[in-house]
Amino acid sequence: MHNNSFFKTLLLLVSISLFVSCDKEYSEIGDALIGENNFDLSKEYYNVVAYNQKITPIQSDNLPINALGIYANPAFGKTTANFATQLTLASLNPTINLALNPVIDSVYIDVPYFNTLLSTDVNGNRLFELDSIYGASTAKIKLSVFESGYLMNDLDPANGFQSSQKYFTNQNAEFDDLKDPGTTKWGRLNNDANKAQNDEFFFDPKEHKFNTTSSTGVVTTTRTPPSMRLKLNSAFFYSKIFNAPAGKLATNDVFKEYFRGLYFKVEQSGTDPGSLSSINFAKGIITIKYKENTSLTDATRVDKIIALNLSGNTVSLLNQSNTNIEYDKATTMPNMALEADRLFLKGGEGSLAILELFGPDANNDGVPDELEAIRKNGWLINEANLVFHIDASSMSNSYEPDRIYLYDFTNSAPILDYLLDGSGAVKPKRAKVLFDGNINRDPASLEKPKRGLTYKMRITNHIRNLINNKNTKNVKLGLVVTEDIAIANFSFLRTAIVTPAFSVTVAPRASVMNPLGTILYGGKSTVSDAKRLKLEIYYTKPN
Repeated sequence: MHNNSFFKTLLLLVSISLFVSCDKEYSEIGDALIGENNFDLSKEYYNVVAYNQKITPIQSDNLPINALGIYANPAFGKTTANFATQLTLASLNPTINLALNPVIDSVYIDVPYFNTLLSTDVNGNRLFELDSIYGASTAKIKLSVFESGYLMNDLDPANGFQSSQKYFTNQNAEFDDLKDPGTTKWGRLNNDANKAQNDEFFFDPKEHKFNTTSSTGVVTTTRTPPSMRLKLNSAFFYSKIFNAPAGKLATNDVFKEYFRGLYFKVEQSGTDPGSLSSINFAKGIITIKYKENTSLTDATRVDKIIALNLSGNTVSLLNQSNTNIEYDKATTMPNMALEADRLFLKGGEGSLAILELFGPDANNDGVPDELEAIRKNGWLINEANLVFHIDASSMSNSYEPDRIYLYDFTNSAPILDYLLDGSGAVKPKRAKVLFDGNINRDPASLEKPKRGLTYKMRITNHIRNLINNKNTKNVKLGLVVTEDIAIANFSFLRTAIVTPAFSVTVAPRASVMNPLGTILYGGKSTVSDAKRLKLEIYYTKPN
């Protein structure tokens, strides 16, 4: 009996010392305490003031994921995503001897798509489904790949080469004006007669199959997963690589200045609405296959390869057009500064929401009145959540982002719950499951993927910190869509936004990577109680 009381007391002391901890640890301890009837578990709702904020042209260089294509989003408008990248030599200073009569057989660029293997038949043929494709599966776009004439510096000459050069979403005109440089005008490099390579390009989910025949007549079939595989102009690459002036292939720094990379330009293909894909271009490669004589005295032809990697500086070039009227209205002053009934979160050069907790500070002591009251009550916070309900009607014909991300808007930093959550998941993008932000889908939905209902952000430790540490400032919170929860750094706006209440100089980098958007109900009193954004706090109060 005495041992049992001792352990109960010890358990109580340990639980109090761990209030600012991860939710799982606290819940386990808290459940035991509640089971002993030492506390009364209660729930309280608090209003949240939330409003929209436009994201103006934003830094988009060297993103791990980039969009390419056209997506007509009914809820937001049409996004046109172009892309530019530098190239590097896979092997420096390749040996090229024109006296050996090198002749190019083919030049291909190959960039893999995100995909899921669905099945493999008895003959080894594989069926794939493409991930991160937005638009009809066979929707066409006009795709043109040009030599880029834009020199993408590593360091910024404007500040004496003391920091990295930044590139922004709205620089497409600059890259377009400098495409296809030089006295010889090659035009687009993907100039094959097959229109699926250019004028009627689409993101094809089929695997690639290649047959090779050995000297003994044995045929070998090689299969590779779906990818953007384009045949490029051999004459251009012969001129650029085989006829390169001396020293231009010696180092990649010299090479990147000589051959400034590729510019991928997309346009509407006829009346087709188009489609858009999120792609990891860094996994792409250009393969130049050629034959040459074995030596100056042996005319036997041998196969050779020169490979170029899609690496170096890159930039995602985005354009928003045909903007949805409601979205445009909500993200334009003066409406942007007002409490909103709907929150428009849009990736890329899009928009975010700003949240303010605990209402006004009537006595002007620097602490909201609701927060002061909670501190005086001595509550022990079990859990605190923000639940965002999706405006299903407005989003009915649009793709929905898998995840949203909440951060400290005032200081441009992650909040405590993000930092303390070390939980993993089978799919890395779904990690930090306690912090959450993953979409909750309707199990009864017949669509694929199923339609979303809500997003939930757990901010338990953020609220505990506000209550337990009186010096902690009640900061504004920012809410965005995210492409990757593991990326918590920020991208700079090209021009800072300055308002009477705050300034915006950066936005989360992972939001720039995501081409999608969502519309959520805000905390305004005109929103029905069932859908209205609220802060919900579960707490225990000592008897």
